Amino acid sequence: MDIGLIYDVFEDYPWREDEAPDADAEYEPVETVDALAEAVTGLGHRPVRIGTAFDLQEKLREGLSLDAAINISEGARSRNREAYAPILLEMAGIPCLGSDALTLSLTLDKAWTKDIVCAAGVPVPEHRVFGRAEEVAENDLPDFPLFVKPRYEGSSKGIAPSSRVTTVGELRAEVARQTNLYDQDVIVESFVEGGGEYTVGVIGHDPPEALPVLQRAVESSTRIGLHALEHRGAEQPADEWAYDLEGEMTPELEEQLQQLTLTVFDTLECVDFARADFRVDASGRPWFLEINPLPTFAPDGTFAIAAELMNQSYDAFLADVFQRALRRLQLGD
Repeated sequence: MDIGLIYDVFEDYPWREDEAPDADAEYEPVETVDALAEAVTGLGHRPVRIGTAFDLQEKLREGLSLDAAINISEGARSRNREAYAPILLEMAGIPCLGSDALTLSLTLDKAWTKDIVCAAGVPVPEHRVFGRAEEVAENDLPDFPLFVKPRYEGSSKGIAPSSRVTTVGELRAEVARQTNLYDQDVIVESFVEGGGEYTVGVIGHDPPEALPVLQRAVESSTRIGLHALEHRGAEQPADEWAYDLEGEMTPELEEQLQQLTLTVFDTLECVDFARADFRVDASGRPWFLEINPLPTFAPDGTFAIAAELMNQSYDAFLADVFQRALRRLQLGD
């Protein structure tokens, strides 16, 4: 089969002078696309490198024909951006691996995601949404400390040491910084600390499989997840941060995190692959932060680490993920 690869690499980002320094943080290195292509080839199919959703649109106009597609394209400057490629593929009648446009748009919205997941019985931090600093009211806030992040972004975009706030004044300043920088709402939530930060990958469908849980380091002074401060475009170099592992990963906690992840995955109708993030409080209770159905497949990312923990080569791991998705689409054995 001819399987299209739709992706954004760092060189594709349409920079503007007023852009945030981390605006392309969700994009991928070329090595990620190479890994996808190698996995498709390993399954006996032909990878067709398409490029961005805009490249896909143009090539479809020119008569592009594909048997299926793998989409990891993030798009830019819209809360609907992750849906661009899946919608084009759906309109063209080309089956797409991974979650559909509706799930991608919903999960990009951190506030709506938390509301729906909370209704399914998964603990989420108390949160508020603000469009500007003047909306912050002292009598309608969760208890401090609080955490501020853009409502419709991923890959830790917008997060800095100032994102953890302990006073109303700090909160208003951070809301102003982020809303001005990203021209969108922010979500403000209770800052969960004491028991560590964790991420859980999921692959497959009916039933999905939760992968080994990975514990993340936290920065020593702010207690923010180190990965969130080290993202592309961050102000401070990665090697300048002090960090430690907060909390303890036990078999019981791992099982609980995996079960919560599967609940979130099913509730939001994700398929094929995703990654969910949690923090655990001092009493050992997990709290859901967000889920990403367009996770990075970078050779040094979460899924590559999970593959190593399961004693699989990354090529073989990705090939298995894609083969499961093709079977779901009734395109594989």
